[in-house]
Amino acid sequence: MIDRWIVGFDRALRTLSGLARTVRPVPGAGLPEPELTPDERRHAAGLMRVNHTGEVCAQALYSAQALVARDPSIGARFASAAREEEEHLAWTQSRLAELADRTSLLNPLWYAGSFAIGALAGIAGDRVNLGFVVETERQVEEHLTAHLDRLPDGDVRSRAIVDTMRDDEARHGAMAQDAGAIDLPLPVKGAMRLAAGVMKAVAYRV
Repeated sequence: MIDRWIVGFDRALRTLSGLARTVRPVPGAGLPEPELTPDERRHAAGLMRVNHTGEVCAQALYSAQALVARDPSIGARFASAAREEEEHLAWTQSRLAELADRTSLLNPLWYAGSFAIGALAGIAGDRVNLGFVVETERQVEEHLTAHLDRLPDGDVRSRAIVDTMRDDEARHGAMAQDAGAIDLPLPVKGAMRLAAGVMKAVAYRV
């Protein structure tokens, strides 16, 4: 348990200090930088800031869920997914820098809130914990699909990142489903969607 807390603390520091690491190359890195109007660039940056904030939340959720998981094998699955989500964090941060924009100023708040939610889901039991992952990833997959529709057509670099992230999220959800997730009650799903909507609206601008 002490080792888990050390790993979780290290992950929090890397997440909030902007030191996320990636093993895989950034998707679309070899593509030319698109010619975007100021409005298109600002809009693309807003969307990628939302995606970056979503990955900050994912780091917190997975860290908390891994800490409180009763089954060590399930905790290991969460830790593995968190490492892949850290790559998403690095990719979106890199793209924001290319767009000459910044990450959300409220990332510490998003992290703390998501960590608390992840811990509560884990305390409810491993199958609920996994069910929370399934629903989270399902909603994230929908969200990323919507962003592919909203990103400027010419912003091929942002689109490549979002497309790869979407594939990874679908795989994480399938992993949790195969591990024995239960289907969450509709009110819980609705509350999750509402909370995500608030985060997206605020992070787009702040």
